Amino acid sequence: MKKLWKNCHIATMQNGQYSSIEHAAMVTSGQHIHWIGTFEDLPADAYSETIDLNGAWVTPGLIDCHTHSVFGGNRSVEFEKRLQGVSYAEIAASGGGIASTVRATREASEQELLASALKRVRCLLKDGVTTIEIKSGYGLDYANERKMLRVIRQIAETLPMTVRSTCLAAHALPPEYQDQSDAYIEHICNEMLPKLHQEGLVDAVDAFCEYLAFSPAQVERLFKTAQSLNLPIKLHAEQLSALGGSSLAARYHALSADHLEFMTEDDVKAMAAAGTVAVLLPGAFYFLRETKYPPLDSLHQHGVRIALSSDLNPGTSPALSLRLMMNMGSTLFRLTPEQTLAGVTTHAAHALGLQETHGTLETGKVADFIAWDIEHPSEIVYWLGGDLPKRIIQHGNEISI
Repeated sequence: MKKLWKNCHIATMQNGQYSSIEHAAMVTSGQHIHWIGTFEDLPADAYSETIDLNGAWVTPGLIDCHTHSVFGGNRSVEFEKRLQGVSYAEIAASGGGIASTVRATREASEQELLASALKRVRCLLKDGVTTIEIKSGYGLDYANERKMLRVIRQIAETLPMTVRSTCLAAHALPPEYQDQSDAYIEHICNEMLPKLHQEGLVDAVDAFCEYLAFSPAQVERLFKTAQSLNLPIKLHAEQLSALGGSSLAARYHALSADHLEFMTEDDVKAMAAAGTVAVLLPGAFYFLRETKYPPLDSLHQHGVRIALSSDLNPGTSPALSLRLMMNMGSTLFRLTPEQTLAGVTTHAAHALGLQETHGTLETGKVADFIAWDIEHPSEIVYWLGGDLPKRIIQHGNEISI
């Protein structure tokens, strides 16, 4: 059954640009785009339904390609303490930081984790996010990583969104493996990851490559295991120091390397050659009051795809609006609104390995799109917060939230 969507303008986002079609129309068939073009060129056909979009601007559904949306508790009290002058080291020494999230996540039931995560993810859906990646990484043992990954799968069954599940067991060292990071990596590679993959819970593998987490050599061990399981890889890299994690990710043809404030020119060149996407996370940059910027000029110069994401997490980016992150991408990282919109559509799709089906509006792709009541696509980035009037279409069906 074909539906005709008419009376609109369309920013297809092909080639990372608006690639606009004025006075446009789109035909969907089931979950996919059947035809797209100007209304004047619309083929004569029979349609089961005709939807008037009242002059809206249509874009691809937004893609949030790096989130930690499932976790127990929150760290708002720690946020207040930091503002009162207590250092992160002091908070961590008193049992706070990621250790507190691990405890809260382990103590929470699967049902409790699902209920709390749905509240957060619904905020993103309301913002226009139709595809989301969610990482584990607050369980840090088989039972609790499995619990988190099961919740991620349940989110996909509950909400009208495409949800990708990433295993981030190599996020931090669990208390059971204090001062035994090599042993923990071996446990992930030999026990945890193969079992979780066999259960169909993992779409990709991620790690935190940093001096306070895991070394490049340890991450490479994990990458080899992921490759043996035919799982794509991603990496938290160069957030706090230059360890060459992004170059390592490129050597293993990672989908993305994320954060990247301390990456070098050689890292940029390696990612460009490999086609690895640079995922920038302005929420964490802002929340942590960072002053070291990613090498944006170099990324542009070498043609590295730049995606943006919310990095929704309880410690460093409690961000419930991808649109706000888009504005930060422009104001903090000097991306144009067009580049920013590309960063949460076509480039974000590449960062998840979904570029063949998502991220642009083209014949044959999934019919995920947003009809915005705006005068120009730049308004999606321009307005600070709030709920822009919109209609959200996922898999060819309009949804209500």
